[in-house]
Parts: sequence; structure tokens; C-alpha cells
Amino acid sequence: MTTITRALLSVSDKTGLIPFAQTLAAAGVELISTGGTAKALREAGLAVRDISEHTGFPEMLDGRVKTLHPKVHGGLLYIRGNATHEAAVQAHGIAPIDLVVVNLYPFEVTVAKPNVALHDAIENIDIGGPSMLRSAAKNHESVTVIVDPSDYAFVAEQIRAHGNTTLELRRQLAAKVFARTAAYDAAIAAHLQKEFSADKKALPPTLIISAPLVQPLRYGENPHQAAALYGKFGEYFQQLHGKELSYNNILDLTAAAALIGEFTADAPTLAILKHTNPCGMGQGASLREAWTKAFATDKQAPFGGIIAVNRPLDAACAEVIAEVFSEVIVAPDFTADALAILQKKKNLRLLKILKAGNAAQPWDVRSVGANSFLMQSRDLKGTGAAELKIVTKRQPTETELQAMLFGWRVVKHVKSNAIVYAGADRTLGVGAGQMSRVDSSRIAVWKAGEAKLSLHGSVVCSDAFFPFPDGLIAAATAGATAAIQPGGSVKDAEVIAAADERGMTMAFTGTRHFRH
Repeated sequence: MTTITRALLSVSDKTGLIPFAQTLAAAGVELISTGGTAKALREAGLAVRDISEHTGFPEMLDGRVKTLHPKVHGGLLYIRGNATHEAAVQAHGIAPIDLVVVNLYPFEVTVAKPNVALHDAIENIDIGGPSMLRSAAKNHESVTVIVDPSDYAFVAEQIRAHGNTTLELRRQLAAKVFARTAAYDAAIAAHLQKEFSADKKALPPTLIISAPLVQPLRYGENPHQAAALYGKFGEYFQQLHGKELSYNNILDLTAAAALIGEFTADAPTLAILKHTNPCGMGQGASLREAWTKAFATDKQAPFGGIIAVNRPLDAACAEVIAEVFSEVIVAPDFTADALAILQKKKNLRLLKILKAGNAAQPWDVRSVGANSFLMQSRDLKGTGAAELKIVTKRQPTETELQAMLFGWRVVKHVKSNAIVYAGADRTLGVGAGQMSRVDSSRIAVWKAGEAKLSLHGSVVCSDAFFPFPDGLIAAATAGATAAIQPGGSVKDAEVIAAADERGMTMAFTGTRHFRH
């Protein structure tokens, strides 16, 4: 194994740089560097050769051109032991560069800032860095390349032991480089597609997906399926306690966070979900009161469910929650007393919501097999009282109006066909995911009956229009006095007439909330 004799270091993130460079210097490796990196190395007492001295050509164009030179890329790319390549580099005075340490201008960080100027985004597009990384990674048979400071320790250990790295490590690092440059280019392309589009809300002409591995998961929806989590999950949620999250946990808790996000500004609100569907929701003067109302909707489904609250979870609520087996609790925060109670359950996963995911990511992307994807804007449409169109002879009472607005926000998060019976501050029955809307209504009525909850005076909420009067009639028979639905059926007149005949009030929202 030959030893590393020369390294080129040029980094924007200087985390761990000095100790690693000291390891290289102790191994007799010549250090070549640029700009701020060279300055940092010199201030640490290390001998450094400027890139312009190595290439014999000065940095120019405000630093835009400094490493784009044959003495850099030739030193990286020539195949060691290839007679033609060896003769060429010798004839042109090109010295080998055996190690490259580069991380890129912080483009992603720059464009994540609110109202970033296009000029600032453009100036943070790295050209020389990706070029060096790609050259080094292509020639990984001979060249070691580092793009992530977390890899310094592995490389340093092998250099101290052998003076070089193993081919196995170089291959791993090379693959990591191409993943990083692909993600970097994807971020640039996505930002510029949006910036240069006449319609800033338009769907992109090319869907670019690049997401780092967050963690492997034990399995997917079922034990025979492999799974992993990718993206920026840690920016939105922090796990405070409990077992490792499962694939299904992540689906459920993100659905729970999206639902409770509808009630951020409301009174204390608590939601219980199972398989991404709300099975109970309540509001009250306290979270404990909200829990009582939510749990009363369905006392069977919450077993192994997900709980979400819209304010810091306190001890009083934690005490009653702890009486029921739950998989995950999601909250903006937890009081110290609540944590002390809930952490007695070693497997219960407690997650703190760091920021709202829906607002930050306005698009939904789903794989549909055949290497194809569906993309749509997220369903963030809310409906206020002023937007309701009362289509019946009778106007809603204030209580019915509040129940309409409460239930409408819940039914939006129930799988279609979705029916929710609601009061002004609680759900009374939920029917989800049935092939027939009438069947969903029957299930909701049955669940309310099981819970011994009266539907008299309730509001029936439907995520899509009633195609026929039968669904509305069934709701009236169950005790509903009001209905809220999108409207738009060819049978709307018949549905309205059925409501009027039964003295019901009904609002059209003009917005459908299918959820498949």
C-alpha cells in the first residue's frame, strides 16, 4: 500500500478540520489549501501551501476560479501505474493529490432563509468544490475523498495505522460524495426552477427528490418489509423518550401532528388517532377535560393509538393518558411532571413538535410504483364561518355553527369516504374509509351507540357531497339536526329538500376533502 503524500483541503464547514489536519501533518502529508481554510490551518501552526503556489496560477474572479486547473484535476484523475498517464503528468509537472477534503458552499442553508435574494443564492453555488469531489471520487482506486466531517475519524485512524486508506473505505467515501453532489445539484435545480418560473406556485417541470438517510427502521408496515426514514424529520420532531419509532408510528404521528395543527389557536384540544384516522377529538378548559371528551368517542380504538395535543402536556392529563396503552404522544412540549409520569412507561414514545411540517413543505409526493410519482399541493384549505353557504330554510344556531366548524376540520383528516358526527367541542362518532358513504355513516352511528353518546342535536360532517338523500336521511334518523358538506352533487336539490323536510340546517363549503 502506497502512502498518502499530498492532500488538498478546502472547506466551508471547519468542524473537526484542525485535529484532522494535524493527523495528516504528523504522517508527513503535504497540505495544500485555499482562502479561509488555509488561514485557519496556519493559525493552528500548520505548514500549508497555497493553491495558487501549487498551480502556478493566481486565484481570480473574486475566487470563482482557483481550483479549476489541470494541476489540480490532473493530480486527482490520473491513473496511478498507467504508463501513458504517468508520462503525461510527468511531462506537465503535475504532482499527485492523494486526498481531498471538501465540503460545499452552504447553498441549502442560504436558500432556506426567508426572502433570500437571488444574487445570494447564485453566489452560494459551489463550482470548484463539486468538481474536485467528483474527480477524486471517480479515481477512488487511488484517491481518498472526504465530503463529511463525520468521516475524519475513520480516515485518520487508517492513516495513523497504515499511511493510507483501504480500498473498501475509499469506495464508501466515493459513493457518499456522489450522493452529496447529487443532493446539492438537486437543491440548486429545485430552487432555480421555482425562482425562474413565472408562476411561483406551479408544479416543477422535473420532480427532484433527494433526502438523506435519517435512520434505518426495524421493518416497514409489516415485518417482511424493509424500511428506512429519509429527509429532515429531526427538524420537525424531537423524540424525548421511548422505543425506536416504527414505520407505522411515523405515518401515524405525522398524521396526528397535521390534525392538531388545525387547532393551534384553539382552547386545549386533544386528538386520538389510529392508523392515521382520528377516532376521537375533544376540547375543554384543560387538556384533561379534552381527553375525557376525545376518549369517550371510542374507548376501544385508542388502545395502541397516537395522542396529539395543541399545547404543552401537563401532569393532570398525563395521569389519565397513562391509564391507557398508547404508542406515541405528540405535543408542542411536556411539563417536567408530565414527563416524570409518562417516562415510567419505557416503551411509550414521546415526541416534541419543533415546527409545523405542513407549512414548511407545501407539496405531497407519493410513489405509485412503476418508478412513477404523484405530486400535489397539500390540502391546507381552511373554511371559516363567513365562507359557509347555508342552503336550507333554517339557519344554524350558534352551537350548531361551532359544531360545523369543529367537525369540518376533523373530517378533513379522516380517510374517505369520511363521516364525522360532532358537537361544538367533541367528536361523537367517526366512520372512515368505507366504499359507501352510507356505510361510513352507519359505522359512525354504531360507534356513538357503543360509546353511549347521543347524536341528538349533533352535526353530521361529510368530506364530499352526499350523492343521494339517503345519507342525509340516515343522519337525521340518528339524531343529527345539522349537516356540513361540500355540495356539488347533481342531487343537491333533493338532498336540500330532505333536510328541509326534517327541519335540518345544512351548510355547503364548496370544498371537498378526499383523503385516500
